Amino acid sequence: MTKNPDTRNFKLFNESGIDIPLSKKTASAIAGLVFESEKKEWESVEVVYVDEQSIIELNKKHLQKSYITDIITFHYHDEGKPIEASLFCCAHRIKEQAKEYESNEEKEFSRVLIHGILHLCGFEDASDEQKSQMRAKENEYLKQL
Repeated sequence: MTKNPDTRNFKLFNESGIDIPLSKKTASAIAGLVFESEKKEWESVEVVYVDEQSIIELNKKHLQKSYITDIITFHYHDEGKPIEASLFCCAHRIKEQAKEYESNEEKEFSRVLIHGILHLCGFEDASDEQKSQMRAKENEYLKQL
């Protein structure tokens, strides 16, 4: 991981009402690791942890889907420009996934953050092949933490 993460352009908000096992410093270092490894410039990233109702509302409003998801990624930058984005993460869903995958919470929160950053780097997960490639990338970065 980056030894001295630059947190000036990285913001973390917890609006979920539950404790998050990642500090701003750790989350920023994870984002920096992925962006650097994927050779992507980034300007500003905010990570917002929300509750289940909020993620459902975001999913309905922006993606026309009516269910809980672990993360929704929004990018605001023009192609070829440094990445500017917001990642909305459902803390409750991520905690449930940690139990489902028999993983610890810090690892699952890290995995979901990596997943969102990979989306910002151009990775997709619409097909089974893309999902497999993304999961391999997630695991690759988790091993580096």
